[in-house]
Amino acid sequence: MRQKFAAQLYTLRNELEQDFPGVLRELKKMGWGGVQISGLRGYTAQEIAAVLKETGLGAAGIHVSIDRLREELDVVLEEATLFNTRDVVCPYLPESVRTVEGYTAIRAELNQIAAKIAPRGFRLSYHNHAFEFETEVNGMNAMAYLLEPTPENAVLAEIDVFWVKKGGLDPLTFIQPYANRMPIIHLKDMSADERETFAEVGTGQIDFAPILQWGEANGVEWYAVEQDVCPGNPMDSLQISLNNLNKLAEQLGK
Repeated sequence: MRQKFAAQLYTLRNELEQDFPGVLRELKKMGWGGVQISGLRGYTAQEIAAVLKETGLGAAGIHVSIDRLREELDVVLEEATLFNTRDVVCPYLPESVRTVEGYTAIRAELNQIAAKIAPRGFRLSYHNHAFEFETEVNGMNAMAYLLEPTPENAVLAEIDVFWVKKGGLDPLTFIQPYANRMPIIHLKDMSADERETFAEVGTGQIDFAPILQWGEANGVEWYAVEQDVCPGNPMDSLQISLNNLNKLAEQLGK
């Protein structure tokens, strides 16, 4: 399991602006098995791919805006090929889409994109926040609608457990329908105080042991750790998260 732990690079967005290759080398030394790429920060895909190869870090998918999926799909797939990943993830939807009509249209559009990329060996997933729980579509919240686990829906899940918790739902219960439909899961803890803000994995109120157990039994290939805001140096926060995940893996015998 330990080689499935990946750092979501949005956590280090400021550091990447200064030295993307250096950050990747530090993450490898820290013990991460992979990284999830969220923008190239002025570097070329070739430059980043070369450092991934040099360090042996895997790519736990790439986050790509809906605009890039619409306008630069071939370029996106070229980048994914360079990074040796099958997984393309839509990480966010603009506010203009967050209506019944908007979610209906975007699910159809994401399925069209998934159908285009599947013959080339790629998968499309969607990453949630909390806003999807605010709209009901076809008798379910918009999150469940977008990721509905039916044969005709090709959009896979990349559940962010923090945002599920923020939406008032239990993460372990929420992920159950996505067995073998979630190649990547986002691990992010919520502080146990009244702020209920971002926290290092293992320091807050989310119980990750059963989530990891479920993931190992149900097709999760990468556990991507993201911390949108860190109290100090983001590298220190990622080290704490990785240490706690490694302890959990040891306890679970994985």
